[in-house]
Amino acid sequence: MTTAARPQPAGPHPHTAEGQAVITGIGVAAPNGLGTAAWWAATLQGRTGIGPLTRFDASSYPVRLAGELAGFIDEEHIPSRLLPQTDRVTRIALAAAQEALTDAGITPGRPPGDGAGVITASSAGGAEFGQRGLAALWAKGAAHVSVYQSSAWFHTAGPAQIAIRHQLHGPGSAIISEQAGGLDALARARRRIRHGAGLMVTGGVDSTLCPWGWAAHLADGRLSTCADPARAYLPFDTAAGGHVVGEGGALLVLEDAAAAARRGAVGYGTVAGCAATFDGHDQPRLREAAELALADAGISPAEVDVVFADGAGERAADRAESTALCALFGPHGVPVTVPKTMTGRLGAGGASLDVAAALLALRDKVVPPTTGTRQTAPDCPLDLVVAHPRAMPALRTALVLARGRGGFNAATVLRAPPTPAP
Repeated sequence: MTTAARPQPAGPHPHTAEGQAVITGIGVAAPNGLGTAAWWAATLQGRTGIGPLTRFDASSYPVRLAGELAGFIDEEHIPSRLLPQTDRVTRIALAAAQEALTDAGITPGRPPGDGAGVITASSAGGAEFGQRGLAALWAKGAAHVSVYQSSAWFHTAGPAQIAIRHQLHGPGSAIISEQAGGLDALARARRRIRHGAGLMVTGGVDSTLCPWGWAAHLADGRLSTCADPARAYLPFDTAAGGHVVGEGGALLVLEDAAAAARRGAVGYGTVAGCAATFDGHDQPRLREAAELALADAGISPAEVDVVFADGAGERAADRAESTALCALFGPHGVPVTVPKTMTGRLGAGGASLDVAAALLALRDKVVPPTTGTRQTAPDCPLDLVVAHPRAMPALRTALVLARGRGGFNAATVLRAPPTPAP
């Protein structure tokens, strides 16, 4: 059996001096806040965006809770002429990309050169668009369909629409690795920066809150059937019984650190290390992804200040992640948080939203809480940040973990930007 190479001891990394990638812009669309500032304030307050489904009649389904983008009006983010040709994922992506580029201080229509591109993640494709097509076909009795082709095409529709709107003529692609997709897209974007791209829009958004998408989630068997929004999604808790689905995510502007500095952009933090693994048969490899990311960053586990965990909310998966974290850091060895308990799991948007949370945590020196979970299970001996944010004045390095259905694992190390000299 072939296995990935083991990480080497931490030491100087070949890319620490040159080709360093810094995140200079953040755009967020989350169930508990539209826009980065609103979402971050809600997250630190422990305010949830999970509630009863309203986007369709869910009264006949066994699960009726979700994290919806309350107040997100599609027509405000895309020209009306494009509405029939786009799905909700694309519209969310356009809104998040606009905020991220504005936050980065990029002049509209004038990105830094032809090397600017878009690499994002999606796991839903055109689920809602495909459903609309099926409904129309059933109504008209059409003889043939191309719904699956439409769904596959919409995996790349978001990056294409972002590139067209903002005149980003560089590399573009879409990553499909479910919840791990946001980190995988960020890793690929960093690779493009190292190969000469000046700027990349990256991250992920997702939305599957339609009957077609809901049927797939129910078939998977991992959704919580609890009807209480405050207790439906409980990572690492003895009462954990599944997760809640949400929509949204975050898009980020990634730049070469030297180029960003020349235009006066400091950035939220550097992408110091990235790694991905794939589970073997009865062989979880999340720990290995974390080890490889730390080795890529040239740091040891002792230098990690906080972990933004995947937090599946299912007992066996939680035990597996806890085992990996305890092997790396020791029991209760590092603060751990799962702020997605306030949004639900967002598919490809979940990990990139965690990256946004980690960057703002590094900026504000505070770790957001895990809501719902009150006390970790005895077989998950973690220092879980619960109930309230935790101030950490020395916070400098964060590890973000993600697992996607099917065996995908991803890890990213983020470091706060250097403190300016007095």
